[in-house]
Amino acid sequence: MTTFTELLSYEDALASYDPVMGLEVHVELGTKTKMFCGCSTELGAEPNSQTCPTCLGLPGSLPVVNAIGVESAVKIGLALNCEIAEWCRFARKNYFYPDMPKNFQTSQYDEPIAFNGYLDVQLEDGEIFRVEIERAHMEEDTGKSLHVGGATGRIHGASHSLLDYNRAGIPLIEIVTKPIEGAGERAPEVAKAYVAELREVIKALGVSEARMDKGQMRCDVNLSLRPNGTKEFGTRSETKNVNSLRSVERAARFEIQRHAAVLSSGGSIVQETRHFHEEDGSTTAGRIKDNAEDYRYFPEPDLVPVAPARAWVEELREALPEMPRLRRNRLREEWGVSEHDMQSILNAGAVDSIVATIEEGADSAAARKWWMGELARNANEQGVSVDELPITPAQVARIAALVAAGDLNDKLARQVIEGVLAGEGTPDEVVEKRGLKVVSDEGALGAAVDEAIAGNAAIADKIRGGKIAAVGALVGAVMKTTRGQADAARVKELILEKLGVSE
Repeated sequence: MTTFTELLSYEDALASYDPVMGLEVHVELGTKTKMFCGCSTELGAEPNSQTCPTCLGLPGSLPVVNAIGVESAVKIGLALNCEIAEWCRFARKNYFYPDMPKNFQTSQYDEPIAFNGYLDVQLEDGEIFRVEIERAHMEEDTGKSLHVGGATGRIHGASHSLLDYNRAGIPLIEIVTKPIEGAGERAPEVAKAYVAELREVIKALGVSEARMDKGQMRCDVNLSLRPNGTKEFGTRSETKNVNSLRSVERAARFEIQRHAAVLSSGGSIVQETRHFHEEDGSTTAGRIKDNAEDYRYFPEPDLVPVAPARAWVEELREALPEMPRLRRNRLREEWGVSEHDMQSILNAGAVDSIVATIEEGADSAAARKWWMGELARNANEQGVSVDELPITPAQVARIAALVAAGDLNDKLARQVIEGVLAGEGTPDEVVEKRGLKVVSDEGALGAAVDEAIAGNAAIADKIRGGKIAAVGALVGAVMKTTRGQADAARVKELILEKLGVSE
């Protein structure tokens, strides 16, 4: 249960205070093995089945750096416009934590592999906001604790805890921003836009799936307030492990209102970690961080320094893919859609699916129509992203082709999509099994039209008298007779022809 926290209205908070943020994002790399050993990183294995003496920190074991992990770190640094270190090394970050079996984390301290970069993010109204990057460094993930017996799943109130070390040692890149100033009332929106853009960059690089719902990307939201017109930073709070874009925005907004309520009442902000609660968007206190923590960093004695060759770094730079914002702008122009529509496509996670459907032969309008219409609706109902639906871009392109050829109308196409999603086969197999092809036999259509006219003589007379809009009723009657399998446009033409009326 969350506790009641007094909040100041957002408008009143911004009238008196200026928010300053810092965002720390952890990204699990998609390597096949861990950062310093050969254990598998595959998800879903039996607890503690993917461990070895090295990732468990047993005496006598020696780590070896994952080369793909280093390459991924360099790619991320380059994509974020960072400088890449000519020489850097790992350090031991010492602290006791039950899900870190070695009692230290192999990380980087004062010598990160990438530093001093930036990422330009586009807000919903098209404004570009630059977020400066302090550093991106390599480290390893911790294990996973499962707290059992309590009501909240947290350690407080639990009867016991279980530890799974399969995740311990999985490669992580931590990306830390410089203080984000000047966002004002748009600070929560900037935070969300930054994490969203960063996720797209990571996915474009192919170094991680960056699934926030699976913990592959997590954000710590640091926030402080200072009185308007002042320069000195206020005391910050750190909301830990926020795992969705919406939650990043909500966490920043809540903390702005909470800080403002405390400060406006004459209180002081406690420097602490905070837990975010999805159910109501609130945060609650974690642990106090009154003083700078002494992790007793010292160079990792068992690992050699990393010195990326300049020629290799330049090769990686030349091979970088088109960055997401530039790609979206190019596609938006090619597709002829508005900024708002492109943002909707991005929010639905449908950009790549639409591109792939076009590559399979569909035109852009048809590809957007099906992915952003029927398929987006299905994804929303199932609580998944569109690219997780059991239908391929090639299948969507085939449905679009059947519609373009006149073999399906939109109503029948939606039934074909339903069949494919239900596992009934390919679009052509669903059409065959369900008998969904459009009735194109002119004789059969003519008979259905004659029947509709004969059964609705009064409506037919209205049409002959010039009330063309009434034709819709006769079209509907024919569609009912043909079970929706007629081409409505052709039916309308036949009705008007038989009644001797032209539009």
